[in-house]
Order: sequence, then structure tokens, then C-alpha cells
Amino acid sequence: MSIQVLVVDDSAVVRQVLSGLLNAAPGIQVTHAVADPLLAMERMRMHWPDVVLLDIEMPRMDGLTFLRKIMSERPLPVVICSSLTADSTQLSVEALSAGAVAVVNRPRVNIREYMASHADELIAAIRMAAGAQAQSPAEERIPRRLALTTPPPLAPPPAKLTADAILPPCDGGVVPPSEPLVAIGTSTGGTQALERVLAALPPDAPGIVVVQHMPEKFTGAFAARLDSICAISVKEAESNDRVQAGVALIAPGGKHMLVRRSGATYYVDVIDGPLVNRHRPSVDVLFRSVAKSAGANALGIIMTGMGDDGAAGLLEMRKAGARTVAQDEKSCVVYGMPKEAVKLGAVDKSVPLDAIEREIVAQCARLV
Repeated sequence: MSIQVLVVDDSAVVRQVLSGLLNAAPGIQVTHAVADPLLAMERMRMHWPDVVLLDIEMPRMDGLTFLRKIMSERPLPVVICSSLTADSTQLSVEALSAGAVAVVNRPRVNIREYMASHADELIAAIRMAAGAQAQSPAEERIPRRLALTTPPPLAPPPAKLTADAILPPCDGGVVPPSEPLVAIGTSTGGTQALERVLAALPPDAPGIVVVQHMPEKFTGAFAARLDSICAISVKEAESNDRVQAGVALIAPGGKHMLVRRSGATYYVDVIDGPLVNRHRPSVDVLFRSVAKSAGANALGIIMTGMGDDGAAGLLEMRKAGARTVAQDEKSCVVYGMPKEAVKLGAVDKSVPLDAIEREIVAQCARLV
């Protein structure tokens, strides 16, 4: 059966262009293309789509309001395609946090030419969304500070490199310092999942390092959003940042992040390097560095996402004595990365998303 898509955009030209590109792709059919969310709701009552392709700036109801309405009432995969997200990474992060599976940017002018040259990205996002398990976002929380008002585009698949290109395998000779460390890797669906986990943590949670697959410039806005709603501090990582209790460091988009140990203290290095498992930052690169630097003092967590990035690195963490946890299939938007880690024998236990916070707190209690 074909993937049934509902296009919602107030521009007749955009609706025509997007419908033409998608209908020309094997296995995809645009069932309706409408000008605003109210018309979309009428069509959805008659025919429920597999994926909604949604603009943000529209009359009668904006796209973010409609997205939140869908996710609160009957979640389904939504891909944002908007010129506004091209101008605002903050808006893109807000859409992903509200439940969008992916954001595909488009310009305000030269729509036909641009979308024709980026058709593969759009089609890949629709196919990926059709296989995702849409979920309601976390309940609104009172922000610790004023809140700010992602799969990011899919990278083309170059020759696959492993984390050996960045860091040699762990030799098992780790003499860890005393403080616990938590390393988290995630991709598609991870913006929502991380928000739920990090916002549930107490202010004295152990130091956390995170790779979320995101493009450059997204991760700063994402970290700022998390910082505004969490009891812990959250920031985009910079080289020589200390990994410490009550702080989560997010790897910058377009850079790898590694953990190193100096005496009894952990620091991060943010570096350039080749794509690893088609990603930069790569979860494997982070996990392998944690295996070398922290050994049994670490907890590795692999969460929702496509592909296999992180599976091999998590196995190295487990072999170095770390505890390893995977998000379970039922609570994942995409059960790809956790599934590959489980298949590889890298996972001690699989738990629902809402139980991950307890695993982090337990890790701190176990080692302190």
C-alpha cells in the first residue's frame, strides 16, 4: 500500500509543487492538499492520512497550533515544510519538541527549482515519517527560567566510517575517577524524548553528555530550550567544558564530542572529523570515548533513532564495565538505534522512556 499524505499549505503553488513531487515518488500518494488546518481537519475526518506535510505560517490557524492539536488528540507523523524554519532554528526546534518527526526547509522564492533539487530529502523525510510511531509530547512544565518562544535533514550516505577513524578501540585498561557519568545517544524522536528525560531529573543529577543528531545551529537553540525547562543546567558543549553534576552537555551539530579524563575530572573535547555512521556528531564516537575514560563509572543510554549509530560504542562501554540501557520499542518513535544495540549484545536492559530518569538517578546512587 502507498503512503497516504495530506499536504497543508496556504500557497497554491507550494501545494502543487509538493503534490507533484510526492505523487511522482513510488509508493507515495497525496490524498488531499488544502490551504489551512481547518480544511485539513475536515479532510482528516473523511480520510485519515499516514503522514501530514505541514506549513507553519497559515491563515485561521498556524501550523504549530495545529501540530499541537494533532499530537494532543490523535498523534500521527507530521513533517514540517516551511520557509519560516529556514530563517529560525529556534522555530525548528520548537516544532520538533511539539512532536514533528522532521523539518524540511524551503525558501520563499524559486520554490519549483529548489524543491525539485531537494526532492530526495523531502521524499526520504516522508518515508521515514511513515515508519515512525508518533507520540504526544511531554506535558507542559513550569519553566525554571523564561522559555524560548529534531530528523533534521537526512545526510547523503557517504562511505560508512566507524569510530576507529576518530578514536582507537578501548583497550580495557580504564582506571575511572570517582564521579559517575551518563552518556546518551539519540536521533529521530530524540528532541521530545530528551526533553522528557532531562526535565524529570533533580538538580543534583550526575554529569551528562548527549549526542542528538542535529544539523549545525540547531543544537544551540535546542540546548537553550532544554535549559529553560530543566532543573539541571543544559548547554551546547565547548571544548574543555567540565562534565559535572547538575549539568548536561549537548554535542554541537557538525562536530564530534569526546570525553577525556584529567586526574579525577572529566572534560569534553569538541572536534572536527569525518562523518561516522553518516553522522557528525556520532554517538559511537562519544560512547567509545566514554568507555576509555570512565569505564565502570559510566551509564550508557541509547534512545529512539534511525540506523545503527551508537550500537558498537555502547558495546565497548559494556565491555569496559559500564551499565547500558536502551529505550524500549514501544516508547520509541523509531526503534532503530536501540534495536541494533540490543542485537549486538550491547544492552543490559531495555526500559520505557519514562523509566530512563530512574536509571540515571540509580546510577548516581550506585557509584557515589
